[in-house]
Amino acid sequence: MKFEVKTLAAKAAGAVELDDAVFGIAEVRSDLLQRAVRWQLAARQQGTHKTKGRSEIARTKKKFGAQKGGGGARHGARSAPIFVGGGRAHGPRVRSHAHDLPKKVRALALRHALSSKIGSQNLIILDDAAMKDPKTKELRTSFESLGVSNALIIDGETVNENFAKAARNLPCVDVLPAQGLNVYDVLRRDTLVLTKAAVEKIHERLSAKEA
Repeated sequence: MKFEVKTLAAKAAGAVELDDAVFGIAEVRSDLLQRAVRWQLAARQQGTHKTKGRSEIARTKKKFGAQKGGGGARHGARSAPIFVGGGRAHGPRVRSHAHDLPKKVRALALRHALSSKIGSQNLIILDDAAMKDPKTKELRTSFESLGVSNALIIDGETVNENFAKAARNLPCVDVLPAQGLNVYDVLRRDTLVLTKAAVEKIHERLSAKEA
């Protein structure tokens, strides 16, 4: 499909051809997007939560109370979970929350995420994302002319340093190189902004692979 290309000044700069297999999926599958987001967020979890079990509590292990005649259960240690100050039964342990997700599923979810932005008319393609000076005010003005306030900007193999410095002072704006493109960041921002270099990288990454 043909898609309009703009400059940072919101002027027309020709058009670019987009692969329908990457950007033109009509029925976006929310289940794939959910699986990809869950996989990303699970890998981010530190997994350092921890509580002490009864074997780790510094309390006496001596049996207290008589075996019979006390009118209660026969307990052998004050570190049992039912007592105040005792160990935690089945508490959290230090572990990794990461789980596997097939590469084909990840690639397919990314295609659906990109297609969802076209379907909701929240995709903008720029000819270039570069600035002579790292001035946030100039970039904010450019974004206002493009109608962008909450966006993810994806550039080519590298990100222009001045553009990145100017953008990092803007709230709700993220800038990533093409290799950092992921489902979670695409979905968490209202608008997806791609450069022509980013489109080429995305086609190289996703067009040659089968879903």
